[in-house]
Amino acid sequence: MNIEEYRDYCIAKKGVTEAFPFDAHTLVFKVMGKMFALVGLNKLPLQTNLKCDPERCLELRETYDGQIIPGYHMSKKHWNTVFLENLSPEFIKELVDDSYQLVVAGLPKKLKEELASLS
Repeated sequence: MNIEEYRDYCIAKKGVTEAFPFDAHTLVFKVMGKMFALVGLNKLPLQTNLKCDPERCLELRETYDGQIIPGYHMSKKHWNTVFLENLSPEFIKELVDDSYQLVVAGLPKKLKEELASLS
């Protein structure tokens, strides 16, 4: 999956915005103001950080040794760094979906209602 495909998939999700809050090279995707994905545009190979259930984090790291590692500059318990070039686009989309859903599940009730009202 290339960066354009990855960006298009993330930004198409309901309530998502994108920004560069850290520097000019780290693209961050947020749902209702809460980060669910970030990608270093100058990192080669292309990689992204995604939120993940702690147990699944460990399972994915073992299964995809070298392709999924503890989240770079993130909580190692809740975030993975995923290298995009050798994983299937379908699998990457599944990981993005999981990250998005975890963040949505943790939103306050008011933000969940606001998200639900978006078209």
